[in-house]
Amino acid sequence: MPDDDLMADMYLLLDFMCEQAGFTWYELSNWSKAGHECKHNVAYWKSLNWWGLGPGAHSHIDKKRFWNLKHPNTYKTKLFAGDTVILGSEDLSDEQLHDEALLLAIRMREGVPKNLLSDVQIAKFEEYVASEDLIQEKEAFVLTTKGRLLADLIVREALS
Repeated sequence: MPDDDLMADMYLLLDFMCEQAGFTWYELSNWSKAGHECKHNVAYWKSLNWWGLGPGAHSHIDKKRFWNLKHPNTYKTKLFAGDTVILGSEDLSDEQLHDEALLLAIRMREGVPKNLLSDVQIAKFEEYVASEDLIQEKEAFVLTTKGRLLADLIVREALS
């Protein structure tokens, strides 16, 4: 693995090259031309319901997450036998759903809506605005280019 500084430089170069080619970031690791964002991926990042089909696929329906058997032959054998191909599942609590919504929203160009945050979290996010890692747009906090390199840290601190 390249070191963190090299990975950050590579990310910034990619972002620059995408912008030069007319692509803008819409999710931390995705760029597209306007109106051509991947709807499937956006469904993940917006905590919408989505079905994953095939071996190893994951799904999220309402408050339940589940995943399929990974090995293609096992999956096929079970499927053709009329057995379930679901390997496991979990019911998500309201707290888990809230935390995931925050974790995922920060990845999006629209950012984290203020109404998703507690007063303590808003204060923490305002510190990141002061350090130019976030900007406040309308009623949301959005990562700057520099802030995208720190997204996981920002969320970890907000959730602690």
